[in-house]
Amino acid sequence: MSRYPVHPFDLSRIRTYPLRDRQSKVEVSSFGRPHAEGGSVADFLDGLPRILGAQGIRDLAEAILRASRAGRPVLWGLGGHVIKTGLSPVLIDLMDRGFVSAIAMNGAGVIHDYEIALIGSTSEDVDSQLAQGAFGMADETGRGINQAIREGAGSGLGIGESVGRRLSSIEAPFGGYSLLLQAYLRNIPVTVHVTIGADIVHTHPSCPPSETGAASHRDFRLFASLVAGLDGGGVYLNCGSAVTLPEVFLKCITLVRSSGDRLQDFTTANLDFYQHYRPRENVLRRPVGNGGTGIAITGHHELVLPLLGAWLVEFSRRT
Repeated sequence: MSRYPVHPFDLSRIRTYPLRDRQSKVEVSSFGRPHAEGGSVADFLDGLPRILGAQGIRDLAEAILRASRAGRPVLWGLGGHVIKTGLSPVLIDLMDRGFVSAIAMNGAGVIHDYEIALIGSTSEDVDSQLAQGAFGMADETGRGINQAIREGAGSGLGIGESVGRRLSSIEAPFGGYSLLLQAYLRNIPVTVHVTIGADIVHTHPSCPPSETGAASHRDFRLFASLVAGLDGGGVYLNCGSAVTLPEVFLKCITLVRSSGDRLQDFTTANLDFYQHYRPRENVLRRPVGNGGTGIAITGHHELVLPLLGAWLVEFSRRT
């Protein structure tokens, strides 16, 4: 006999109900199918579960297709990691298919893209380079990007257009892999949003501070004009930027709405291997609070973006 004054809860008082009367969130109709040997990409995509992340990619692809067919913009915000994981060919293909209306980058994105265009490689070993006092000190990277910004600012250009123009003029050996160059050649706007002191090109003696700030501010205003077009069915994807681009996007939202323009009923998405606070709030929740949809897709860029690209290719071909 227990000495405790409290007795175990009497389970005979519990009320149950028939299982079939309960509303459930998962049904076998949403389950995935095993991939058959020799099956097509379309078969594989169709076989993914209609649940959580897989359904999120499907929903996002359908939103992009609707936007493209309705003439609404599809804006891509890209962190540097997206570029250095080898996804530029996927995004360039999506440019040609009409699924990229404009691109926003942080400063790291420009650096990786420029180095790839120049020598076909990027991403230094920070630990070893830092120990030698050599981190970020590659001459061509700093000199070339800073020169592009200085020359472009003199023509009233933002950073994205300036660097794209320079890559075009020097006939970069690996320019076929450069988002900046390929977007420039296709007249697709690229805006660059820098944090002074955060990028290696700011440590070079060739850095033009005034021109960098002015050109980035021009890109900010250009991006705000692009964001204004999201109203009524556009799509914004934040891919791999945890702080800079979500903050810039939110400020563009308030610029548009403060001017009196309508901006609602659009889709936002955050694609990253971790759902950070700012993308969750500034991309997925706050901008679409008065009408729209936010889609969170968690996973590695090098897996998620090719899946999304394949979905767009297969879905657009079917309809």
